[in-house]
Parts: sequence; C-alpha cells; structure tokens
Amino acid sequence: MSSGFWLVFATSLLLMLLGTCNGSKVGICYGRNADDLPTPDKAVDLIKNQNISYVRIYDSNIQVLKAFANTGIELMVGIPNSDLLPFSQFQSNADTWLKNSILPYYPATKITYITVGAEVTEARDNSSSMVVPAMTNVYNALRKAGLHRRIKVSTTHSLGVLSRSYPPSAGSFNSKHAGFLKPLLDFLAENQSPFLVNVYPYYAYRDSSNNVSLDYALFESSSEVIDPNTGLLYMNLFDAQIDSIYFALAGLNYKTIKIKVTETGWPSKGSPKETAATPENAQTYNTNLIRHVINNTGTPARPGEELDVYIFSLFNENRKPGLDSERNWGLYYPDQTSVYNVDFTGKGTVDVNNGGNLTTVNGTSWCIASPNASEVDLRNGLDWACGSGNVDCSPIQPSQPCFQPDSLVSHASYAFNSYYQQNGATDIACSFGGAGVKTNKNPSYDNCLYMTAGDKI
Repeated sequence: MSSGFWLVFATSLLLMLLGTCNGSKVGICYGRNADDLPTPDKAVDLIKNQNISYVRIYDSNIQVLKAFANTGIELMVGIPNSDLLPFSQFQSNADTWLKNSILPYYPATKITYITVGAEVTEARDNSSSMVVPAMTNVYNALRKAGLHRRIKVSTTHSLGVLSRSYPPSAGSFNSKHAGFLKPLLDFLAENQSPFLVNVYPYYAYRDSSNNVSLDYALFESSSEVIDPNTGLLYMNLFDAQIDSIYFALAGLNYKTIKIKVTETGWPSKGSPKETAATPENAQTYNTNLIRHVINNTGTPARPGEELDVYIFSLFNENRKPGLDSERNWGLYYPDQTSVYNVDFTGKGTVDVNNGGNLTTVNGTSWCIASPNASEVDLRNGLDWACGSGNVDCSPIQPSQPCFQPDSLVSHASYAFNSYYQQNGATDIACSFGGAGVKTNKNPSYDNCLYMTAGDKI
C-alpha cells in the first residue's frame, strides 16, 4: 500500500473511533504543558466532537474538571510528583484534596482513575518511597467517601522500571526498585487496580536503530521475531514490550494484575538526528496501533486480552523541555488543526479543522499555499506532497507549464491542490500543518491547469 494512500483519511476518523470500541478501549492524553493551547472548554469541545470517551489529564485543574462535566467522558486524573510528599505524610492532606478538588465535580465529571505520581523511578529525587503511602491515603479518602470501588488508584511507570525486556519472556523488574515495587504490586492486586505503563517503541528505535527496525516499531514488519524461550512470534515491538511486563509480573507471582497503557504514540517532528520523527511515521504508528487495539488482538503471550491504551497526545506542547520531538507528539496544533492524517478503515473521511463538522467538497474548490505559511512549512509540505504524497510534480519542473512563476508559493500551491483533489477534496486533505488553505477561485493560469476532483489521476 502506498504511503500516499495512507494519508487519504483524517485524524478525526481515528478519533471518532477512540471511545467506541467494545473490549479494549483507546483514549487520549490531554497534556497542557504549553502557553498557546485553546481553553479547556474548547479542547473538550474538540474531544466531544470526535466522540472520544476516555481522556487522561495530569492534574486536578478546576477549569479542566469543570469543562468535562456532563460529557460522559471518563477521566484519568493525575496527582503530580510534586504533591507526593504531603499526600504521603498525612491522611488529612489526601482527604482535603478529595473534598476540594474532586468531590465538587463528581459525578458530573466522570472520574474513573486517579494516578498518584508519574514515572517515579525515572525521577532524580527519591520520591518512589512516597508513592504507596500516598496511594494508600488517596484510597482511604475515597473509601470514606464511598468511591473506592468506582475510582481506581494506581501510578504510572516507564519501561525503565524493567531491568530487561528482551526477549519478552525474560522481562524482569529492576532489583533496585524492589523496595518500591513489592508494596505497590500488593496494593494493585489487593484493590484490583491496573499496572499503568507508558510504552514508546519510538524511543527503542531511536536509541537502538541497529537492533530495532523501523517497520517493527511501526507495526509494519513482514517477518516475525521469535522469543527463543517460548517460541512466541512477535510482529511488532509494542506487543513485545507489553509482554515483557506481563512476564515480569508473572515472575513475581502477580499474574492477575492487568496492564493499561497510559501513554504511547510517535512524534511528528524532531531534532536533526531524530530522522524517524515525521508526520508519516506518526500517522502510520497510530493508525496501526488503533487497529491492533480495537480488534482485541491482544499480545502473543495474552491473545485476546483486553488492553486499554491512551495515545499521547492531544496537542503539541511547546513548553516541554528536551529535544524537538518532546514538543511534537500531538495529533493537533494549538489552533485545533490536525498535524497529520490517519487512515483507519478506508470507508470515509471526516473533517476536524472546524470543530469536527463533517464536511466534504465536490471539486468546486481548490487548495493553495496559505499566504501566512512560513517558508519552512511550505518547503516541508511541497517536499512531502511530491514524495510520500505521491503527487505528480512534473508540471512544476523547469520548462513545464506550471514552473513559472518560479516561486515556492506557486509550486507548493500546485502540489497541495493535486494532493487535495487526489484524496477526496476534503478539508483535512488541505491541512499540510496549516500551510494549505482552500479557495473557491480557480488558481489555474495560462497553460497551468490545476486539478479538480473530477480529473483522472
């Protein structure tokens, strides 16, 4: 299947299906580490318009909790690492937090999980010892309110909690975390809470591309990797990483604890050395991930096992530190236009650029370069359309009818429109990360004829 075909369908088709699957569920992470995001009510409108039913947030911000009221969306609410100390020290702190930050909005705001701390084994401070006491106090506060069976308490982990993840059957927890993990796993087993983990095949590929193929990381591999200890066949890295956790849990005799993936995804842009961080790879990963999850495929070690997943992230977040990729995990730009398109079922297209209204056009409009787009965005869009987008860009080559005027805007306009028309002339097909804009005025000139939807490709 050509990469151009992959981009026919809109991100919103993916998102409309995020909360509608039976069995395994797919949600989205709504991070707010940025200074240019839409207000919470607008973000929630975007989420609602795409029928997303499961959302992870990272704190108990009042405006965010209010925005989700009466939506039916199930929230996973986070308690930041910075709050672990007071929550672990005194039961009264957890009681007060629940009374002031959760109960006033519940059950209008449908809270189903509380995560106490995040990836504490990666933190530089010694905060892991605070997690289970803090979780216990939060659980006790919920029990006093009669909500301990309706709202589950857990904490999130990175794969760094393992000392070994390959082969999956050799998955084992790092012994230096034993003092933290034993009481934690006891808590999860006793209260039937899930083991929450953030799984990122992207990082495994980026940091070890000599050992991990890109196709294997993107669910695109045509050959399997065999676990020599079990004979299980793995077609993708995601399954292998999940099973390494299952085996690690089983190795400590915690076979009944379920796993929930609280973050996974792929960045659409990165630093110069992060060559795999592209819109095409991000779209491929998330498309294949969603298909894999909602089909209840399970993993080789747990075939058919329900596995809930949250895609990271709703928006690009410009205040996240680190490499460029850290700020480019979003499915959407802050202006709520999609970063890239996703093919999920191949049965139709929808548009999300204007609040999620379903819109298509019938060939009476064209797509051209936005006059407000930067030169970099235009160049990236042009290069992509003429490459992965499978657009015939020969008319804008020297001596050809659309070469003049020899300008980036003119050439990008021709390429953008060709892609737009070839892919159903939907609003989303004119996005190009905000570099494209629709027009009802035919941009054809002289012998340079711009394609319309009815033209043969």
